[in-house]
Amino acid sequence: MRLIVFSRVWLLWAVVFVAGARAQTETGLLEGPPPAVAAAAPERAVVQILVSSQWPVYDAPWRSHPVRRSSGTGFVIEGGRILTNAHVVAWAKQILIRRYQDPRLVPARVVFAGHESDLALLEPLDPRDLDGVVALQFGELPAVQSTVVTCGYPTGGDQMSFTRGVVSRIEVQPYAHPGNRALLAVQTDAAINPGNSGGPVFQGDKVVGVAFQGMPGLQNAGFFIPPEVVKHFLEDVADGRYDGIPMAGVSFEQLHNPAYRRLLGLADDGRGARVDNLRAGGPASRVLRPDDVLLAAGGFPVGADGMIPYRGNRVAASVPFQLTQAGQRLPLTIWRDGAEMNVEVEMEAFDGDRLAGRQHDVLPRYTIHAGLVFTSLSANYLDTVGVLGRDRVWEGWARLLHTLHHLPAEDPAAARPEPVVLAGILPHAVNADLGVRGRALVHRINGVRIERLEDVRRAFAEHRGAQHLLEFVGEHEGPLEAIDRERAAAAHAEILRNYNIVSDHRL
Repeated sequence: MRLIVFSRVWLLWAVVFVAGARAQTETGLLEGPPPAVAAAAPERAVVQILVSSQWPVYDAPWRSHPVRRSSGTGFVIEGGRILTNAHVVAWAKQILIRRYQDPRLVPARVVFAGHESDLALLEPLDPRDLDGVVALQFGELPAVQSTVVTCGYPTGGDQMSFTRGVVSRIEVQPYAHPGNRALLAVQTDAAINPGNSGGPVFQGDKVVGVAFQGMPGLQNAGFFIPPEVVKHFLEDVADGRYDGIPMAGVSFEQLHNPAYRRLLGLADDGRGARVDNLRAGGPASRVLRPDDVLLAAGGFPVGADGMIPYRGNRVAASVPFQLTQAGQRLPLTIWRDGAEMNVEVEMEAFDGDRLAGRQHDVLPRYTIHAGLVFTSLSANYLDTVGVLGRDRVWEGWARLLHTLHHLPAEDPAAARPEPVVLAGILPHAVNADLGVRGRALVHRINGVRIERLEDVRRAFAEHRGAQHLLEFVGEHEGPLEAIDRERAAAAHAEILRNYNIVSDHRL
């Protein structure tokens, strides 16, 4: 089993969260605390977040979807800022916050968004709008079987919702918002309602997590982001810059096979996971080798199952790597050539796989020539065309999926930094006879291998032949198409006007 896998796509659910149960009177009515206590009641630091957002159309990247309104939850922390989920405020055009039992709406802005960890920091445009709010404090990772209380603002109501649940599991889980990251997460049986994403999870008066997603197909199961990931995000942005979750560029395999352990000169004692893959140029590739055995990471012993003991749980050995800040060194103990040795890996932020994860708040790149629309092959693009073609398997889908998610690891020399697809064609007489109409991976244009979108523009601009020749990736050599160069140039501006496209590129 490979321990570091980041390509699983999950449906994102908003999670419900609970603040603290109040004592009931003998008549069953909720009785609020006296005024002096109410000023410091934890739920008073919880806010409703109202968002107007608009995101692009990835197979027509000059366009955007209509503005959509949604809601979420956040809570005030030290420094007069509000912590919430990144997915609550992604693509936001306007953000309004409503304080606890306050009818007023006040504008806010995003200060930092960590889409990898699905966390974001907001602040009101006028800091005085949070005057009198007591910031919430963070506690430790809750124990399995312990009780947590969550609170937030579910869709369909303006009053805060409270739910009590039990921590049922702590493990590394795929984070649905980025789509290609798996980080530490806590599962609870608290109810899940849209609109509660970003709400705090309490034990006593301390925050022990941030609600963020659910799992399709499971009832009474929600997940929250644990304090470790939250604190990592807050420490990351403390210097005024967001670096992100660092990646060493290494994956490990379980090492149960006694024969293989003997081959490596390793005792059959349940210790160690084998180094299986190293990303070329990654930090781990500078100190590790294939078939090294990881015995400990950050002081945590690594088992043959690729897991470490962590606060009464067994979690993936990737956790110490993920909880290290970019620029810090992580000490490792490894087995190599029949002996133990100690090494250090200097962790680095990595965005080389950004296209394989869902992108947010950054408009898609594209270029158009003679009605031919080219854009980046990305998870966002595949989400779009996957929805359009979900009722049938269309030719080339598996090829695009493989190119984006698997080829960089299988054959780095053949992988392209920015694979380019012909997303579609704006119909015009000049391109009417092309057989390929879209959803095709571009291989070469006029003999130029297309590594990124800039290559597309250069291949068209510098060509002087009578026809432009387009080659697509397919079985064997792939399909070929051609358009007349002079007719294409003459029709280009007309096509843009016909389809009300202001710019023929965004690079």
